[in-house]
Amino acid sequence: MIDLTAGAQDTVPAHARDAVDGLEADDPSVVSVSDFHGYLDAARAALTAVGDHPDYDPLVDSDDEGRLHWAGDDDYVLVVNGDLVDRGPDNEGVVALVERLAREAPPGHVRVTLGNHEWGVLFPDLVSWDEWYSGQRTDDDRRQLCDAVEAGTLVAAYEGYNFTYAHAGLVTAYDASSVNDRFVDAALELRETVATPDDAETQRRLVEDYRDVLGLGRQGGRGFGAGIAWLDFRFLTGTAPPQIVGHTRQDHPVQKGNVVCENVIRANRDDPGGEAVLVETPDALVSLERTGDGDVSRRRFDVPDVD
Repeated sequence: MIDLTAGAQDTVPAHARDAVDGLEADDPSVVSVSDFHGYLDAARAALTAVGDHPDYDPLVDSDDEGRLHWAGDDDYVLVVNGDLVDRGPDNEGVVALVERLAREAPPGHVRVTLGNHEWGVLFPDLVSWDEWYSGQRTDDDRRQLCDAVEAGTLVAAYEGYNFTYAHAGLVTAYDASSVNDRFVDAALELRETVATPDDAETQRRLVEDYRDVLGLGRQGGRGFGAGIAWLDFRFLTGTAPPQIVGHTRQDHPVQKGNVVCENVIRANRDDPGGEAVLVETPDALVSLERTGDGDVSRRRFDVPDVD
């Protein structure tokens, strides 16, 4: 289950786990996309939008069998901002795609944040998702996902240039390094009790003890008290810290104050186009969005002045 280290380095270098400024590359562009949810064709359409716009070199390219491969050298960082799986028809294909890109990219250049559906793999006793991919994972899959957290290949948050990337985000300021350290601590505790008599109780305790990272809120988990993988976009006020989030479905990427929500794939899956990625550079944030005829348009967002 999301074995991002297979065939590559065992861990992400410590300096590269939490932030783009920890990489040795010179100001790589950060490409982000969220909520693939098992829709492989839509994932492909989003990722290839980068090279299909005339002003951007490709992030990925396709082989003779149609599989995507990393083409960005060290000029890009890809942040897959949570919820790779569930709902769509090809969960295995999406996971394999992200695994392949993580193996092929330079170390630290593919980052995956914890979505609430990856959360569901770790904490199956707290949700009733038996009909979904996440709810059908084995105990070994759960341990493997804990290993990915320890290795730094699955994180709770990632710092870009002007925005922090997290699947759902938080209302108050936080530091990516700190929440990632807490995520590791929780994963190590959980791994020790997977498939033991203490498993279910440990799940409940960790969600309470690490509420900012793992917490469930009211209103089906998305409301007041929700952690960084669960909070609904409507509860992120305009004065929340600058963040790029997914989780809450939108027709197109939208900005509310300091926060941009990029979860658009499911809302557009019944019509041509609509897939999108965000591209952040030190001075700008833009979306690259598929149009109905397959072209790619660009739209700019405000970069918060946080000094």
